[in-house]
Amino acid sequence: MAPLEPEEEDRGLLSPVRSPDAGDEADSSSEEEVAYQSEEKVRISTSDKDDVESGGDPSVTPPFSWRKLWLFTGPGFLMSIAFLDPGNLEGDLQAGAVAGYSLLWLLLWATAMGLLVQLLSVRLGVATGRHLAELCREEYPRWARLFLWIMAEIALIGADIQEVIGSAIAIKILSHGVLPLWAGVVITALDCFIFLFLENYGVRKLEAVFAVLIATMALSFAWMFSDTKPSGKELLIGVLVPQLGSRTIRQAVGIVGCVIMPHNVFLHSALVQSRKIDTSKKGHIQEALNYYSIESAAALLISFMINLFVTTVFAKGFYGTEVAYSIGLGNAGQYLQEKYGGGLFPILYIWGIGLLAAGQSSTITGTYAGQFIMGGFLHLRMKKWLRSLITRSCAIIPTIIVALVFNTSDSALDVLNEWLNVLQSVQIPFALIPLLCLVSKEDIMGIFRIGRTLKIVAWTVALLVMVINGYLLLDFFFSEINGPWLGSIVAAVTIGYLAFVIYLILRYGTLSSYFTQTYTKMFSNVGNCIEIESCKI
Repeated sequence: MAPLEPEEEDRGLLSPVRSPDAGDEADSSSEEEVAYQSEEKVRISTSDKDDVESGGDPSVTPPFSWRKLWLFTGPGFLMSIAFLDPGNLEGDLQAGAVAGYSLLWLLLWATAMGLLVQLLSVRLGVATGRHLAELCREEYPRWARLFLWIMAEIALIGADIQEVIGSAIAIKILSHGVLPLWAGVVITALDCFIFLFLENYGVRKLEAVFAVLIATMALSFAWMFSDTKPSGKELLIGVLVPQLGSRTIRQAVGIVGCVIMPHNVFLHSALVQSRKIDTSKKGHIQEALNYYSIESAAALLISFMINLFVTTVFAKGFYGTEVAYSIGLGNAGQYLQEKYGGGLFPILYIWGIGLLAAGQSSTITGTYAGQFIMGGFLHLRMKKWLRSLITRSCAIIPTIIVALVFNTSDSALDVLNEWLNVLQSVQIPFALIPLLCLVSKEDIMGIFRIGRTLKIVAWTVALLVMVINGYLLLDFFFSEINGPWLGSIVAAVTIGYLAFVIYLILRYGTLSSYFTQTYTKMFSNVGNCIEIESCKI
């Protein structure tokens, strides 16, 4: 490829270059599949004062503005809902009941690791103008991108089942058991389409709905927190002092494993494109990254507080009791009611309202993510309502089946949740590795590619998350898989799985090139030292 001219370099900085071995040629049609049409985007206007203060230099970042921060606020809060879905809430309550306050420090650091991954997703979406699914379609050969798409869809369906079931449990609680689990699933599916209808009135209206749902969760769980009055001293020690016992390893692994939701990585890189910025100016791209970083950090701080409320409530009420290991999402409300009783507003219904807000909001973002994943990987051009119907049906149909089969007892739902957590854990590398590889490529990211230090930190976090989830998988399979034939099948699938993960890592030489450069520099320094010592002799 010929070098870009200075004017072209700015545009090339933002437009990903298709790799020569990326499979089929891109669609030559002028009609491109995009996350948001131009008229749907929130316009971020630039004042004359900004241009004056930047001296007219397009590479200078405009000064901070509270008004602009407000305009950029939204995508991060939609992203944060994945940290508050029913699966995460179940992990919180089990961690509190089994480990007490001792894992709060891990919840804090796990949230920080999740923030790092989501900021990389933001960086990819803003700097390239494309989301992760679109870039995977362009950068990987057909067989690899189809496999990545299938894995992303499986992860999304697994997460959606947890979310819809959680919402259905809340509806069952609030209806005092009148509505069975399968009816709650149907209501959740219909409600999802009603909320998505609001998108026709603009992105900001839909974001406002999510803000109300997050506020509902915050108020509900804060109310529970104030009612149960957990120990402030133990809470502070739990957050600041790392401690991990042999009996709480499974809960610790669950907390970290819930941090990275594969579909959320795809989602966030698309959501940030809902703002219309001047991508011809590097300073404005950096400005967008700054504002998105602030609002994402604020959103995850709120999500951390909500998770902390849930963990401490169950730590106060059930840590050290006989029922600690038997509490799950299905029976948590009943245990709370038995422990704390009624009052002005029974805690059972407060829990149900918070759980309903978590389930409804997470199912909507799941549908949103499904649209972007399907459109990005397959380059489908269809109406949004049709794509919503397809992606919703992919999750709702198996969820109704699950609700009918596993509605026999709370323990059956807990077993289902364990399998769904395993399903999520298996998919994590297929979102995380492509993200880290793509944000490291200069021909895709230009000057916004991540540097060496950030790359080391990001890969360390990624490997830590994958190793922890690998431990969860091994622990689960050793306890559940019996018989030589089944064991042989699992071993064969594991070999194929690891081979594909290694392929994803080595395709762009992200790690190998780093270690090559590091060792080359190290041996070069050693050689220089030897020469200097030889000269002295």
